[in-house]
Amino acid sequence: MLVNIIGAKCIGIDAVPVTVEVDVVPGIGIHLVGLADTAVKESLLRTITALQALEYHIPGRKIVINLAPADLHKSGSGYDLPIAVGIIAASGQGVFPALGDYLVMGELGLDGAVRDIAGALPVADMARSRGMKACILPLHSALETAEFTDIDIYGVETLADCVRILTGAEDCSGLLIRNTRTWNKLQRARQHVRPDTSGVMDFADIIGQEGAKRGVEIAAAGGHNLIMMGPPGSGKSSLAKAMSGILPPMTHEESVVTSKIYSVAGLGGQAPGLIRTRPFRTPHYSASLPAIVGGGAGDNIIPGEITLAHGGVLFLDEFNQMPRSVIEALRGPLEDRTVTVSRLKANVSYPASFMLVAASNPCPCGYYGEGDKCTCTPSQRISYLSKLSGPILDRIDIHLWLHPLDSSRMLAARRGEPSAAVAARVLRARIAQKHRFAQEPVFTNAEMNNKQIEKYCVLSETCREAMSKIMERMNLSMRAFYRIIRVARTIADLDGADDILPGHIIEAAGYRFLDRQNLGQ
Repeated sequence: MLVNIIGAKCIGIDAVPVTVEVDVVPGIGIHLVGLADTAVKESLLRTITALQALEYHIPGRKIVINLAPADLHKSGSGYDLPIAVGIIAASGQGVFPALGDYLVMGELGLDGAVRDIAGALPVADMARSRGMKACILPLHSALETAEFTDIDIYGVETLADCVRILTGAEDCSGLLIRNTRTWNKLQRARQHVRPDTSGVMDFADIIGQEGAKRGVEIAAAGGHNLIMMGPPGSGKSSLAKAMSGILPPMTHEESVVTSKIYSVAGLGGQAPGLIRTRPFRTPHYSASLPAIVGGGAGDNIIPGEITLAHGGVLFLDEFNQMPRSVIEALRGPLEDRTVTVSRLKANVSYPASFMLVAASNPCPCGYYGEGDKCTCTPSQRISYLSKLSGPILDRIDIHLWLHPLDSSRMLAARRGEPSAAVAARVLRARIAQKHRFAQEPVFTNAEMNNKQIEKYCVLSETCREAMSKIMERMNLSMRAFYRIIRVARTIADLDGADDILPGHIIEAAGYRFLDRQNLGQ
């Protein structure tokens, strides 16, 4: 008896259907075909042991299992559950009248327990886009999908739970993810637990650095890339941490994409529903190229830090200490807002629309530009700064140079403006951008392409003259030209201005000092 069970495979952050075909025919043995990797092939022994543990008998005939389409590589342990269901149905030990209306995925333990899988969110999204009735997923994986209300999501802990649902003879509404004890417990805990802000700096706690604070505010308001140069103790890391406290809430569309990324990476399910907090990723400067960009063996390509930071901030401290190959690998993602990871057997694209916040010392000793404290030779400074190539600096919108405060100013300084006030201005600017780009596939000014800049950033004759003088004096590239306009548009949004003014252009150009100075000499 041939039985078809619908499963899925994730490619990037999207899922495609995989049909698990199980047939029991005269013969001997269990045969698995359909370009399955080692983890899928090992599922046979797990599945058989789990079925026997639940007192199902294994047919004494040939069992053929095909994972279709046969030309698509299958990986992971999520096919255990559909294979077990297929064997039960094909051998006549269970009758599942509406099996074709369900998507079934999950890993099996030897005792029949259902364990979590990666990618539950894109799998459920694919199922509801295809009009399926329901999904049966491991309990904690199903928590990621709980905000999908137009499809039934069941969270199961054992194979027996799955069989009960598919049989249809009992009321299994208690297994719907929003009806489970786990969901209700987590919801109650969420209502009583305050957000953890212990690692978030407040702008009021950072003394001085008003110019740098203004640059960070502009970067947050428009989603612009930012680099901070300065000696140790000047406040670079503190400003970067404070940025996470002024970023606006994620939109629903951003939450869905970010949640899919974390689901595919196996990092979802830490809280019920979609991710609502913008990511703030801080990899160490010794991180490898695959760790930053993404990678993996065969076709099992997992997202790297630049994708995990999608919709949020990627903070790279000690930027100049990173391998040059890693720094240069950021060129494409910074420009295209996506990253494509190619391997011999696979080619996967992930979204990578993040805010790069880089921090670096200006020289090996760290004190260049601070009087006579620097002990480096010009050649050492030039070699140190040479990692910041022109193409990388071209893609960073805002350059900030920080100087440490002297002790007298630190003791006399008052608390500055709190993050809440800055966040309110940033939110107003983001709302203006949301209305502006309502019909566009972008969310922030930093994401505008050249055509969108021409449409939404029309310059007056006075602004054109100012830009012409700036380009001629600073000898900027066309990429830097467009980035100045993007930053000027954000400054205008912070000021509540409908049009870009010459003052906005001049301030935006002032944040590109690394383009016009030979710093190492």
